[in-house]
Amino acid sequence: MSSKQPLCGETVIFTSTKKSEEPYELVRQLGGEPVSLPLIRTTDRQRDDDHARLLQAQAYDWLIFTSQSAVAAFKRKLGRSGMDAESFPVHVAAVGEKTAAALRELGFGVDFIPDVFSADVFVKQFNPAGRALRALFLKGNLAGSLISTELSLSVDEWTVYDTVPETASIKRIVDLARQDLPLSILFASPSAVSVFGEYLAPQIGWTGFTIGAIGHITERALMEAGAHAGVMPSVYTLPELVRALAESKGRN
Repeated sequence: MSSKQPLCGETVIFTSTKKSEEPYELVRQLGGEPVSLPLIRTTDRQRDDDHARLLQAQAYDWLIFTSQSAVAAFKRKLGRSGMDAESFPVHVAAVGEKTAAALRELGFGVDFIPDVFSADVFVKQFNPAGRALRALFLKGNLAGSLISTELSLSVDEWTVYDTVPETASIKRIVDLARQDLPLSILFASPSAVSVFGEYLAPQIGWTGFTIGAIGHITERALMEAGAHAGVMPSVYTLPELVRALAESKGRN
């Protein structure tokens, strides 16, 4: 196997919703075949009071986003209400460079990003100066409580999207796993791990393929499900996960 093609012959399944072509193209460059088979999907929460909630959001000191999905849902709410970033004289915090980039595309400045793209690191590092500051955490329905309960400032929540299982991918993943060919399955969230554990593990188990995880929280979810993450990058992004996978395969 060429050292420049460490993923030669490898099928790489991405179980998260496709947001960028970059990690897929990287798999191809490294000799592998990328396949998008998401196990979760997001749906916007639309409510009659969305416009009023947006007006209220303008009065906060900070807006907090931990996912691109939250930014996308927020963007659509802005569009329906005829608002843009100039309507929000607030500071913005983001978990992850991709989330920050999505916010910048909307015209928001991003004032804080944690060193590690994880909520538990965020709450340790985020400590804005000032008294009686108020933050609004824009989130999905499955987001944990750390940001709302562990920060020193007052935090309100606004659930702007829901994460639900995407069962349409299940048969194809089962078929690929049963071909007995080199296979890697990449997880970017505990939600995808949960869906795999419920729908796929009873059919194909957690062995016979390489498991990749973004982040220690996803890694922990895999451990709790009885699985082992064979690959996890130090920087929690899909391209870095692909690079870590290639490095691991290149050593074998």
